[in-house]
Amino acid sequence: MRHVEYAYTEGMDEAEIERRLRETGTGVLAFPGGPDAHAVPVAHHYEDGSLYFRLGLTEAGGKRARLAADGEACYVVYGTAATDAAREIESWSVVVRGELTVLTGAARERFDTTEINRRFSPIRVFGEAIEDVEVAIVELAPATVTGRATAEG
Repeated sequence: MRHVEYAYTEGMDEAEIERRLRETGTGVLAFPGGPDAHAVPVAHHYEDGSLYFRLGLTEAGGKRARLAADGEACYVVYGTAATDAAREIESWSVVVRGELTVLTGAARERFDTTEINRRFSPIRVFGEAIEDVEVAIVELAPATVTGRATAEG
């Protein structure tokens, strides 16, 4: 490894992790269950220690079946930025693991259309008819949260 470039990283404190989750609106959600891996880019909203996702579900899509599966989901948020012309790169990542819950009843009602539009970027539709897309709000209650960032100096 002597000849491979590397950068030291260090753990992020809780305040920095929460700041990154609040300020970064998208990441990659890996669903539990099933014989095949399934991960999708999604928008999130972070509030009171939980992550919320606004998902578009269709009958033919893979997300609906994955939400019904038991197991731990994993969500990754990350970023990089070049610091100078010498190819130095600052980077960070936050990995959240926990159970997914589709919100129903009063918990779901607090995310009305206005609140969904305010909290999330526009939903991406891939050729489906809008009336065939069900909007689900899903909570990821973190069991574990880890954050790493490029070490300074």
